[in-house]
Amino acid sequence: MKRILVADDDRTTRQWLSDILRAEKYSVSTAKDGFDALKKLKKTKFDLLLLDVWMPRMSGFDVLAALRGKKTRPKVIVMTSDEAPGTLLGAIREHADEYMSKPIERKALLALVRKSLEKKLRVPPIEVVSAKPEWIELLVPCSLETAEVLEAFLAQLETGLPEDVRNAVGQAFHELLMNAIEWGGKLNPKRTVRISCLRAKRMLMYRIADPGPGFKFAGLDHAAIAHDNEPTKHGEIREQKGLRPGAFGLVLVQANVDELLYNEAQNEVVFVKYLD
Repeated sequence: MKRILVADDDRTTRQWLSDILRAEKYSVSTAKDGFDALKKLKKTKFDLLLLDVWMPRMSGFDVLAALRGKKTRPKVIVMTSDEAPGTLLGAIREHADEYMSKPIERKALLALVRKSLEKKLRVPPIEVVSAKPEWIELLVPCSLETAEVLEAFLAQLETGLPEDVRNAVGQAFHELLMNAIEWGGKLNPKRTVRISCLRAKRMLMYRIADPGPGFKFAGLDHAAIAHDNEPTKHGEIREQKGLRPGAFGLVLVQANVDELLYNEAQNEVVFVKYLD
């Protein structure tokens, strides 16, 4: 039976979360604050920690800092109603595995708990280089699992944007991030992709730099972007080369952003979305 520790200073929230998780046949313990949580973590091995951020005596961030580097550390889902960028980036900096906004929905909670417990390997940590709301910079290990966690975190940062802008930016970022991690970083978690997100009054800009040698558009005959007038041509070429179907990523990116710029080697890309 999987063991879960719920750490939250609100008694009603602790009870509500415990009731839901026990109904799913999990073994659940509770902690009224960070100090109490850390004490129980030292005595008992837990598979998952549901951790509130702002608690008396010891915050959730302090708990994460105390657990950093420990081999027996449980997976951690940070919970908070504080949507400030600094809080979200603090969770990334202290190596939280997942993030959930309050108020929490039952269905979303159980889905995230199941997903976290099913992960066999711990996601390589993301390094926060800059945590200013207007200038976020991260070093991201080249693994698909880390990319999934990163996208979930960054989606929370964009909640103040109109839905159409949020969807367009999210899709463009996903495609370029996957290219950087898969083709530039070769899915090697020891290599990193550098990501910058700059937020101005009238503009949102992302810069993604991968560790690979770059590419040339002339060599992308297997991608849709190389065949503007023959949308199915690249599919034939991919089949001949034994590649999986797809390669519409850069076409989708161009359709979703206002500016798309590459450096000379084309291992760094910048995209801009205007907010006016």
